[in-house]
Amino acid sequence: MTTPSPSALPSSGLAAPSPDRAAFLLDFDGTLVDIAPTPDTVQVEPGLIDTLLRLKEICGGALAIVTGRPIAQIDHFLPGIPTAVAGEHGLTLRRSPDGAEEPVRASPVPALWLQQAESLVSNFPNTVLERKKAGLVLHYRGHPAAESPFKDAIESWLAGQDAFEIHPSKMAWEIRLAGIHKGNAVEALMAQPPFAGRIPVFVGDDVTDMDGVRAAKALGGYGYLIPDDFPTGHAFRAWLAHFGENA
Repeated sequence: MTTPSPSALPSSGLAAPSPDRAAFLLDFDGTLVDIAPTPDTVQVEPGLIDTLLRLKEICGGALAIVTGRPIAQIDHFLPGIPTAVAGEHGLTLRRSPDGAEEPVRASPVPALWLQQAESLVSNFPNTVLERKKAGLVLHYRGHPAAESPFKDAIESWLAGQDAFEIHPSKMAWEIRLAGIHKGNAVEALMAQPPFAGRIPVFVGDDVTDMDGVRAAKALGGYGYLIPDDFPTGHAFRAWLAHFGENA
């Protein structure tokens, strides 16, 4: 697929398609909101909801959130905003606001791992265990010295099996089903209306977003990372507002 002549992104020198051809697939944490000490304490900036609603309007509804979070958490922070949501790195998809959540694959982590994870975070103050449908995350932002012990524990749990993988994130280690990543989610969403036939623009901020970047580019679109392409999440959100206001 050949990428059409793009327009430059203001203040960035990057490129994006015109709104009538664009489909936006956006990460949440670190992209639409700044990283917070814990997942439940992130703040949605004033004006972001209006920006996203405007973006959704000018792009014919082709706005999706592709996140590591469960879909229900996006509903909490961005109620009724995106057309579609891919949760837990593409483990689950909701293709429309009134659609059902579709599990791509369901396989919960062993109960023993969860018990040991709970015990582990209890030994390191200000760390957090985040449970997911088919995985878990150990957050150590509040206690950086827990990085190595958390990694060692996860690697010991995963030894001798290939159903789950360890993935680094920002001040966190995640256990995730093998073969599940944001690139799968981008491909699935771009195959359906209102995304199909448009040019994907994927924006994220973390190593877990690289699969989404690669998938968007493979589909003839654009994949950008913060801070490689935008210096901060705030700078990206300012560009997004400018894009919507000047369409």
